[in-house]
Amino acid sequence: MGRPRPAHPSYSPAGHRTSDSYDPAGLRAPDSYDPAGLRAPDSYDPAARRRAEGRAPVTVINKPKSPTGIAARIRSAAVDTRPLAIPAYRRVLIGQGASLIGTMLTEVAVPVQIYSMTHSSMYVGLAGLAGFVPIVVFGLYGGAIADAVDRRLLSLCSSLVTWAVTFLLLVQTLLGIGSEVLLLVLVAVQGAAFATSSSARGAIIPRIVPRELVPAANTLQFTVSNFGQILGPLIAGILVALPHGFAYAYGADVLLFTASLYATFRLPSIKPAGKAVKAGARAVFEGLRFIGGNPVLLMSFAVDIAAMVLAMPKALFPQAAATQFHGGIGLLYSAVAIGSLLAGLCSGWISRVRRQGVALALAVVGWAVFISLAGFTRALWLTVALLMLAGAADLVSSVYRQTILQTYAPDEMRGRMQGVFTVVVAGGPRLGDLRAGAMAAAMTFSIAWSGSAMLCIVLVLVGSLAVRPFWRYDAHAAHEGQATDQAQTQAQAQAQAADGTLGPDGAHAAPAAAHAAPAAQSPAPRGEP
Repeated sequence: MGRPRPAHPSYSPAGHRTSDSYDPAGLRAPDSYDPAGLRAPDSYDPAARRRAEGRAPVTVINKPKSPTGIAARIRSAAVDTRPLAIPAYRRVLIGQGASLIGTMLTEVAVPVQIYSMTHSSMYVGLAGLAGFVPIVVFGLYGGAIADAVDRRLLSLCSSLVTWAVTFLLLVQTLLGIGSEVLLLVLVAVQGAAFATSSSARGAIIPRIVPRELVPAANTLQFTVSNFGQILGPLIAGILVALPHGFAYAYGADVLLFTASLYATFRLPSIKPAGKAVKAGARAVFEGLRFIGGNPVLLMSFAVDIAAMVLAMPKALFPQAAATQFHGGIGLLYSAVAIGSLLAGLCSGWISRVRRQGVALALAVVGWAVFISLAGFTRALWLTVALLMLAGAADLVSSVYRQTILQTYAPDEMRGRMQGVFTVVVAGGPRLGDLRAGAMAAAMTFSIAWSGSAMLCIVLVLVGSLAVRPFWRYDAHAAHEGQATDQAQTQAQAQAQAADGTLGPDGAHAAPAAAHAAPAAQSPAPRGEP
């Protein structure tokens, strides 16, 4: 054995490691050494310092790091699930998913039942018109109501009307009335209730979800909706082929819709932020004038109208299944939703796109291209595949359209904006049904399906390039500019209050703060901390 090692107070025989204070050469600088004065003390609190200086605290949002590996890139592309941590949003999402399966059962059963009674695509198109007129009226007026009353209460009452109409559809089927006129009337009433409820629900989401999570929340909603639009038509295709199948479809819708009623009932009271608005024609025109004065909003609606009216062949599905494919009605109705669902599962990149106007226009063009190609095929599998690709493009366009609308407009206008949105996304396809049915009756099937879709491609490209603010719209820059304007408004209001000269303009500081952080204004759901 060698000579014993000299002991040292910090010597550790087990680990052969000296303590942190061991510095035989005296080379280590003490912890307090800071010649340049750059090191912040342990008690340094930037937020506290800003408060002491009278400045507003800065909210820091942790941005995801750039992916460095294949696994990280896959995770970054996957659907963003952060909004699911919010209990109120989670209940709304589950209720919407369950109720939408039932809604799709009814949406398939009604046109198939009408076609079975009349053997005419024109009557199927009339069902679209019967739903379109009340959607226009109650979508616009319901949006004005949503900006004046508790949005939770409005959504609950209108949803109850929708549930009652579905129950009446079940009753008329069980009684064997067989009246297409009665079906058209029920479709009209259901459209009115749906438009009012949708105006309220769309304005609720930005109040229960932080602004930076709105794109992710919309993507989750559309993804879950697409799941219902896949499963619903597939189940409906099985049910309507059975004896008394229409009754089974309507009965299942009655049961599933109760999940949406429960989710709406559990929401907190959500009253509009900002100054009170009196529901009426004046409020409706104020909303329309707001859209007309904003080219970004106006074009986001215009491209969607073109897509839904000129490139929506849903009214032709019963004829295609009966005369061209000899079956496959469920696949035709669910193909678009399948594509949207698959796109939603790979949608993590959507919230990182800044040029949302360009993305929206290109997505609509992609939708019209695939719809047009689907009209020229004679094989069911190829038609379904092209409709799936169209559905993927539709998911992207839907998310950007809804996100632009929800983040561009202030909270006191969101109900009316959602009313117009409901008119476009729900009324547009019904107008498209009428267009497709009329063209199929007067022209060839291929022209009715594909001809107008080609026109949609031209109109969207020309219109988007012509409206430069829409084509150049940068979502991040727009949000930063809005935040700067709101901060200046609040600073001016605080200065006037300090001087004792707070006037009517200063009253707008609170609504501005509510718009900057809508989730912070929302009360917690009942039963939640």
